[in-house]
Amino acid sequence: MPRHLCRTVAAASALVVAALVFGGTARAATPDLGSNVIVFNPSMPVSEIQATVDAIANQQVPNQFGPQRYALLFEPGTYGTAANPLNFQVGYYTEVAGLGRNPGDTVINGSVYVRNQCDSGGCVALNNFWRSLSNLRINVTNPGFGCYTGEFWAVSQAAPMRRVDVNGNTTLMDYCTGPSFASGGFIADSRFSGGIVNGSQQQWLTRNSTINGWSNGIWNQVFSGVVGAPAQCFPCGNQYTTIPTSPVTREAPYLYDDGSGNWSVFAPSVQTNTSGPSWVTGPTPGRSIPIGQFYVASPADSAATINAALRRGRNLLLTPGVYHLAQSINVTRPDTVVLGLGFPTLIPTSGDAALTTNGATGTLISGLIIDAGAVTSGALMRIENGSGRGTGDANDPTALTDVFFRIGGAQAGSATRSLVVNADYVILDDLWAWRADHGAGVGWTSNTADTGVVVNGDHVTAYGLFVEHYQKVETLWNGDDGRVVFFQNEMPYDPPSQAAWMESPTILGYPALKVANPVTSFSGYGMGSYSFFNQGVDIYASNAFEVPKHLPAGSLHDLLTVFLDATHGSGGILNVINDTGGSSTKANPDTPVTVTSYP
Repeated sequence: MPRHLCRTVAAASALVVAALVFGGTARAATPDLGSNVIVFNPSMPVSEIQATVDAIANQQVPNQFGPQRYALLFEPGTYGTAANPLNFQVGYYTEVAGLGRNPGDTVINGSVYVRNQCDSGGCVALNNFWRSLSNLRINVTNPGFGCYTGEFWAVSQAAPMRRVDVNGNTTLMDYCTGPSFASGGFIADSRFSGGIVNGSQQQWLTRNSTINGWSNGIWNQVFSGVVGAPAQCFPCGNQYTTIPTSPVTREAPYLYDDGSGNWSVFAPSVQTNTSGPSWVTGPTPGRSIPIGQFYVASPADSAATINAALRRGRNLLLTPGVYHLAQSINVTRPDTVVLGLGFPTLIPTSGDAALTTNGATGTLISGLIIDAGAVTSGALMRIENGSGRGTGDANDPTALTDVFFRIGGAQAGSATRSLVVNADYVILDDLWAWRADHGAGVGWTSNTADTGVVVNGDHVTAYGLFVEHYQKVETLWNGDDGRVVFFQNEMPYDPPSQAAWMESPTILGYPALKVANPVTSFSGYGMGSYSFFNQGVDIYASNAFEVPKHLPAGSLHDLLTVFLDATHGSGGILNVINDTGGSSTKANPDTPVTVTSYP
């Protein structure tokens, strides 16, 4: 860490401690969350807060694969004024969150923003990953920002916005510098009083929110349970998939302080057939778990130490950093919460999974990155119940929220599969499984990985499933009564030849998502797969999606493929689904090829 940042963070931490100890309320229960969790109090001068957040942003904005991790947490209260607003940028591996029970408890007069990154090729948001914003209200106040006036959140994958109440205009692209491409993203449980500029965002999922206008659509814009969503329109110039209610949801757990120094983690309950944010008509339903019931882990802890705490009945709070694990973290108690602060990153070192649940129903796992290690893992995470399809509880489902997998990129690594779900009634909410296409250890024979997500359980629901660049079937669905609301995929860029990438002697390549033939019920909404084969030879996939033809009529809705780059790419996708839908190749680049309903 640069020395100036150490000094700034240390000064901010000292001010926080002074505010907690010498303020009007005794706060002895404040947990020790480590030096990379910065807790701000509204009694702190805005200038001190500004210096701290700016120092962290200066380090983290260009720090795509660095080991530094931060959580910037704001105690309930108001920060900034119309005359002296608080405006700051969010870089890689930085979580920004309010510590109130509800978003309106923490108010920022200013903005919390993400902008394009610029290099010799121009300014884009295509790599703006691994950051988050949650649980606060933003009164957009940034006079003098010129073109950048508004709440800018120009991100792509793995950069969720949750439980945010934005008063003012929001843009999901940075249109101030070009070419401004973006490839995100995910919003849930939020409210926007001003309009939202979608702009160049190729695809986006908005779930259980309230919006006041959406500017346009590119290829795949999905709205599930969104008040004010645009009308269903697919295919058309602005492609919208609009579902009035979300069938089953469970919002992400979050840390909060009741204002008297009592810290807890809130675990939301399951909801069915809902629309709009969970907190608008009253507090989000669920239960509070005192921080004393958590083991607060640091990267210095071994998996054995963490497992011992879990066996004693503790929940798990992972503070920022990189955790090298000689064995799996194993969750066995029902209703355990595993919550990451500041994108803690788990790396298995012995070929194990980083985390397993072993049949613990009602487990909530949130805010993690899991990296493949140097020893190939069979899977990076297993939601297990022994073997094969497992049991589950529809009234208390296990939920994975904001969990991100990487094969290569930060360091060399490999894994056969990233996530295996062997339990029933699991909710997957904002997952990105990524076989890296850039960074360290990248190559067809280097960061090897067959499949991103395997679902063997029944009644599994996924919202915002991003799975990219795996070398065989990228998402394999073996369970009945599954549901996917928004799916985004890029096929692997780097197959060296067609012969090296064949599902069978007669099927070219592999599908982005395959539903196994024994499955009798599956539904999908707003599902896209894109191709860019960059080895200078024609590589083709026969189908983007493969499903049993005996599924009920209209099981899948609004499917598309796109050929991404006619200048540097070759080959393409020959059919959207099961030899149906036409091809996307150099002949029709950057143009969605669509299937509205199948079968």
